[in-house]
Amino acid sequence: MSAPPRVRSQLREAPDGPVPIVHRGADAVYVDVGGRIVGVVGRRAVAVPCALRSAVDRFDVTEAALLGGELRLDGEPLRVGRLVDVTVPRLAVRWTHPASPPGDIGRMVGRGDGLTPYDDDVLCGWFAVHRAAGVATPEVDAAVRARLGSTTLLSATLLDCAMHGEVIPEFAAWLAAPDDPARAAALAAVGHSSGRGLLQGGRAVLDQLRGAA
Repeated sequence: MSAPPRVRSQLREAPDGPVPIVHRGADAVYVDVGGRIVGVVGRRAVAVPCALRSAVDRFDVTEAALLGGELRLDGEPLRVGRLVDVTVPRLAVRWTHPASPPGDIGRMVGRGDGLTPYDDDVLCGWFAVHRAAGVATPEVDAAVRARLGSTTLLSATLLDCAMHGEVIPEFAAWLAAPDDPARAAALAAVGHSSGRGLLQGGRAVLDQLRGAA
């Protein structure tokens, strides 16, 4: 398995014992470790920045537990063999002020369908580009954190990831070349609507950044 550094640290710091399975499917399993999602994703799943990554073709899991800092699915230990960098690429810009929020934060968090509501994905894209530019967004951070209980646990975890500058590979690839239509299309194709939300939030910041240049 490979893992983002914060995920490995989270597993090492968590106490031993059973952990709840929040969602299970053929391509991914998500468990609750201390109020934060840790995923285990196969080769066809979206490589979310809160997940262990594997080349498994299909999951069929009934229980999960932690033992000695390792996650176990149906008793099988998932050993982390390497770390994977999930941080957003840095933007070489001179920009000090945050862009305008992408909407009414109080109404956005949790608005939409599925495991990651659409407006949460927009916010993730908005946060990630700010982190790429090295721009802090303390007021929006606080407003979103105050509302995390209004959304799904997976989406709350991914919002926290975005606030730490952690993203899926398709977003990182797009931000490295935001004018490349192929990379934009690849990002937009992620999930049912997640990629489109990330792209909308990211573009909103880039448009303001370029306008202020």
